[in-house]
Amino acid sequence: MSATPSAIETLSFLTPGNYADSNPAAGLEDTLRLFEFGERLGFDGAWIRQRHLEHGVGSAAVFLAAAGQRTSRIELGTAVIPIGYESPFRLAEDLSMADVLSGGRLQPGFSAGTPPHAELIGDLVFDGDWRGYDLSYGRISRLIDNLRGEYLGDLDTVIHSPGNTQRPRLQPHNPGLADRLWYGGGSTRSVRWAGENGLNLLTGNIVFGEHSDDFGTAQSTLIDEYRRRVDATRQTRLAVGRVIVPVDSADRATQERYRRYAAGRYERTLAPQGDRRVLFAPDLVGTADEIVHRLRTDPVLVRTTELRLELPYEFHRGDYEQILHDTVESIAPALGWQPATKEPSAARPEPAAPA
Repeated sequence: MSATPSAIETLSFLTPGNYADSNPAAGLEDTLRLFEFGERLGFDGAWIRQRHLEHGVGSAAVFLAAAGQRTSRIELGTAVIPIGYESPFRLAEDLSMADVLSGGRLQPGFSAGTPPHAELIGDLVFDGDWRGYDLSYGRISRLIDNLRGEYLGDLDTVIHSPGNTQRPRLQPHNPGLADRLWYGGGSTRSVRWAGENGLNLLTGNIVFGEHSDDFGTAQSTLIDEYRRRVDATRQTRLAVGRVIVPVDSADRATQERYRRYAAGRYERTLAPQGDRRVLFAPDLVGTADEIVHRLRTDPVLVRTTELRLELPYEFHRGDYEQILHDTVESIAPALGWQPATKEPSAARPEPAAPA
């Protein structure tokens, strides 16, 4: 049984931050411009993936520090930082610095467990054998403790620097950042932990089919579990991600390329994949009217007021701008969303060469 979604109040997008091996600066500049473009369109949030050993952003904190200087209003998110490669204290320092520089706009997201490519770079990250290190949720808990800025040492412990004597704690300290953390949850165990520890929940187009072969049923079950675990007196957020590719303002060749992209990924949505029974949501590729209909009948979107576009890896800046433009013009308003602000210069995507 389908249900009409709640009005979308927060609209964000997630981009992979691609670049060519021969010219990373151009690709990263394109992604920074995409953040600027999204802000001009009125998006509420712009998110970056963190990816190691790939043609993408290896340090979300560094990238978002730059994005914070190129934007003024939009929320700046990470989806997600694999905590296994990170020092809970040093990452807290980097995120705190980027957050202060942005005016308090960071929305850091995390995942736990053995991170991707561990057999290749684990020894390099830890400067030795990594297999005995704690790669679990506890690593995120320690990062949260660091962000909360408790003083280090005894009551009389101080440090001295030129012109200053102070009690030591993580610097710069922005106490609000610890309450803006997210967890990318796709399993029962992960959403329970996120809820019990008061993190906001990201759930996208991939979940594990622990109790159902149906994607919508499995994702709805995870949301129920999260909300049972989270403190009802604490304000937490829940964002649902979907791959959304409207074709309305794309030329004919681009439309055909978009549809080939979706067709090539369709088979994986028909049944659970692999030993872990991974479930994939179908990509939403079509006209704005077609996509609006599918979103209105999405059994999960009724559970939240936050929608995040997950932009495909394979596309270029011009494609991304067209997708964001069509979403703001023809899809999001039909779901009840209104832009916080919109500048005339963002009325149409600007032309861009492929990265």
